Amino acid sequence: MQPQKSLFAVKSFEEVCADGEAGDYKLKRVLGPFNLVALGIGAIIGAGLFSLTGVAAGENAGPAVVLSFIIAAIGCGLAGLCYSELASMIPVSGSAYTYAQATLGELVAWIIGWDLVLEYAIGAATVSVSWSAHLVELFDSLGIHIATVVPIAGVNVNFGAIAIIVAVSLLLMRGIGESAKANMAIVIAVIAVGAFFVNKANYVPFIPANTGTFGEFGISGIFRAAGIIFFAYIGFDAISTTAQEAKNPQKDMVWGIMGSLVICTILYIAFSLVLVGMVNYQALKGDAAPTATAINMTPFPILKILVKFGIVAGQTSVILVMLLGQSRVFRAMSADRLLPKIFSEIHPVWRTPWRSNMVFMVFVSLFAGFIPISVLGEMTSIGTLLAFVIVCFGVIVLRRTRPDLPRPFRTPWVPLIPIAGIVVCMAMMVSLDIGTWIRLVVWLAIGFVVYFGYSRRQRGGPTPVAQAAE
Repeated sequence: MQPQKSLFAVKSFEEVCADGEAGDYKLKRVLGPFNLVALGIGAIIGAGLFSLTGVAAGENAGPAVVLSFIIAAIGCGLAGLCYSELASMIPVSGSAYTYAQATLGELVAWIIGWDLVLEYAIGAATVSVSWSAHLVELFDSLGIHIATVVPIAGVNVNFGAIAIIVAVSLLLMRGIGESAKANMAIVIAVIAVGAFFVNKANYVPFIPANTGTFGEFGISGIFRAAGIIFFAYIGFDAISTTAQEAKNPQKDMVWGIMGSLVICTILYIAFSLVLVGMVNYQALKGDAAPTATAINMTPFPILKILVKFGIVAGQTSVILVMLLGQSRVFRAMSADRLLPKIFSEIHPVWRTPWRSNMVFMVFVSLFAGFIPISVLGEMTSIGTLLAFVIVCFGVIVLRRTRPDLPRPFRTPWVPLIPIAGIVVCMAMMVSLDIGTWIRLVVWLAIGFVVYFGYSRRQRGGPTPVAQAAE
């Protein structure tokens, strides 16, 4: 019988790194700093920029959504410095899950790993539904009419969303060396052209008065909007899941994380400023395609086509990075015997977790094909914020428990920076509505059932019942 392990047993730093380089689990190192920056940009610029900006402005912050992006960027920047330190020290896949294993113990690591399913898998399903709708609009603008949603036996099946999930999953099974690139040309074009069609009157009032309900405009609305649009920053977290595929992770991960964050923050601020300048924030309420609304105000038919094409391309890269991140997190959990072996099996030629990609291809396709985007979209950024909080806390813990470890990159001003990151991220979490919290609690409850019913038994630790008997 395997020895019992504490719920908070910490996996040693040396063991974490050794497991990542084990023969059966070793991935192909093909990503350089440019690939990692491009990977992060590909995830960050997409669903959030092309849809959540309008929702956050119309329902929560008004023109002050620009400030919401700055607040979200501050939280990301503070957490990014902590991510960079841990990623340079622990250059293996798994992201926040792996970092928690090495700093805060198995139970906390499980919570984070399970929580990230909401952000990666369900996030990919959400974006795929939006991708399908934008594909229809793109073809319509070209005079070609297609239908991606087909009613079958009284159920609307989104074949467009299913198709993109299957296509991206097959690409990831083959390898990501050729797919970790993104194009910012369309976003820059919208900013450059749209700036000439800004109506300054749309900026007044810059911070609309609160309606009397928390989160509807005013200061609380700015913070709630920051929490909503935080979903779009998941790309920077996804970079850390590819540490084991980076050519020189000790240096490249820092460039990838902070580089993509800086570039995308600048683009977000500029884009949102132009968007709310072109379209009054009140007209953006409930608008899932605010970019199309804004660009239709310009007299350039070709630009309209290019923008729609850019949205489709951008959302494709978002789906790719989300599915990539999900498979890498579950791969790390499987290697620790917290999940079945199928999630960590590596293809002998492609050196990718192809079985894991296949499982999520089926799982995410079902959600994308049969669940409305309004339901999928409710599973928002609270899980990512929780992961960021734990990573920041992990840096503080590791500085005290293992001050001797080599740190190719050191987070400055510890514990000030990590504590500031925790405070900013927690402020955004608190600003989110009660429904988001309920969904998080329910999902984590399901995770605890899986953990104590399967994972603890596989790891040889005692179940809660056994602990109570003792």
